[in-house]
Amino acid sequence: MPARLRPTAPIAADAILVGDPGRALMLAQELLEQPKMSNHARGLWGYTGTTADGHELTIQSTGMGGPSARIVLADLAELGVRRAIRIGTCASLRNHRLGELAIVTDAFPEPGGSLRTHGNRMEPQEPVMEPDPILTHELVETLGSEAPGVVSVSLDVLHRPDQEAHPAAEVADMQTAALFATGSEFEIAVAALLIVSQTRDGKVLGDEELEEAAKRAGTAAANLLAESNPLL
Repeated sequence: MPARLRPTAPIAADAILVGDPGRALMLAQELLEQPKMSNHARGLWGYTGTTADGHELTIQSTGMGGPSARIVLADLAELGVRRAIRIGTCASLRNHRLGELAIVTDAFPEPGGSLRTHGNRMEPQEPVMEPDPILTHELVETLGSEAPGVVSVSLDVLHRPDQEAHPAAEVADMQTAALFATGSEFEIAVAALLIVSQTRDGKVLGDEELEEAAKRAGTAAANLLAESNPLL
């Protein structure tokens, strides 16, 4: 039994990870048939059930920040999770629109790595954290132009509009790099689909718009996990 999560129902091999417990409940009600609460310890609400097409899925909150996310994913690994897609929020460091979905292709942990020259452009290098390539490619194939690929930097505190960030980063969040690193450590395939909830000039997405974007992202992630189920 993991030290932090205390499951009261079976945990599925596939999971959607969200920071906010309330968003976990909302997505469980949206995506699962008769979801059962699979964890309430430490306020980290989790739910397990089957989607409309019969695919078993866990939706688990990870709390706030990288350390909490790492602990939760490590516990989920012990409970049998093998694939996970993070549905989270981010602040745009470029010109991404509020409510836009973005697929993370690389994630820097704070304070980030350095840049290297590749041809005529600069590219991120270590300690950049990479997602699972197969799961990420499937997200790209599923969402197409609806969700561009982005490089993220995962900060220890919420991003402020006047805050400097890694020069290669296009968005800033608080968990993605930690989840990629933990997934690699425990051999869990992890990808991340983020919602732009703040622009670089400080405008913030409203609650209703954020909920609708989270439903779009969650539906896409659940469908992908069902259609690419390696157990089928």
